[in-house]
Amino acid sequence: MKITILTIFPEMFSAVFNNSMLKLACEKGLLAVDVIDIREYTKDKHKKVDDTPFGGGAGMVMMAQPVFDALKKVKSKGQGLIYMSPKGKVIDEEYLRALSKRDEITILCGHYEGVDQRILDYFKAEEVSIGDYVLTGGELPAMVLIDSMARFIEGVLKGNESVEEESLYMGLLEYPHYTKPREYEGLKVPEVLFSGNHEEIEDWKFEESLRLTKKRRPDLFERYLEDYEMHLSKAKKKIVEKIRNES
Repeated sequence: MKITILTIFPEMFSAVFNNSMLKLACEKGLLAVDVIDIREYTKDKHKKVDDTPFGGGAGMVMMAQPVFDALKKVKSKGQGLIYMSPKGKVIDEEYLRALSKRDEITILCGHYEGVDQRILDYFKAEEVSIGDYVLTGGELPAMVLIDSMARFIEGVLKGNESVEEESLYMGLLEYPHYTKPREYEGLKVPEVLFSGNHEEIEDWKFEESLRLTKKRRPDLFERYLEDYEMHLSKAKKKIVEKIRNES
C-alpha cells in the first residue's frame, strides 16, 4: 500500500515508521510511505501556511493555496483523500478492514483550527476521527489510523490469528496475559494455563474476556451477546450465563 501524508510537521512521523511493526512492514515492501511537508508549497516567503478566519473566531486556519498545491502535486484528487478531523466518522474495525484493502491512501493532517473548507470540498475529502475529543493537530490521529489499519494488511503481523484475537476485534476486550516467572511478588499465574488442556484454557480466556468486557465496556458486552450468543456452543453459553448473573 502507498501512503502519502501531508503535514506541517513531517519530523513527527520519523519515529513511527522507523520502529517496530511499521518499520518491518516498510522493509518488506508492504507499505511505502511518503511524508509531504506542506510548508514547501506555500508561496509566502516566510513559509506561512495559516491565517485568521473570515467572520472572526479564535485560532488560525490553514490556507487553501499551499494545501491545494501540495495535493495537486501528489495527484490526490480522485484517489480518496482522508482528512483527520474530530468532526469525522469515528474509525472502527469495519472501516479499518476496508481501508487496508486499498492500494493507495492520502492523509491530510490539519492543524490550528483546521483547514480551509474549500480544500475538503474540492478534493471530496473523507473526514475520519479516532475519538470524541480534540487534539492539537492531525498528526497523532494519522499515526493511530495507519498503525491500526496496517495490522489488517496480510503479512504485516506474523500470524493472521493475532489480529482476530486482539482486543475489541473479537467483539470483547482481551483476556489477561502472563509470562515467566510463574510466581512474582506473591502473585501467581492462574493454574489453568499450565493444565495442558486446550479446551479448558480457551474457556478460561473466553470467561475472562466476558468478565472484563462486562465490567469495563457493558455496551460491548451487550452488543456481543446480541450478535453472537445464539451461535455459541452449549459450553460457551453456560459461561455467558455465569458472567451475566455475576453482580
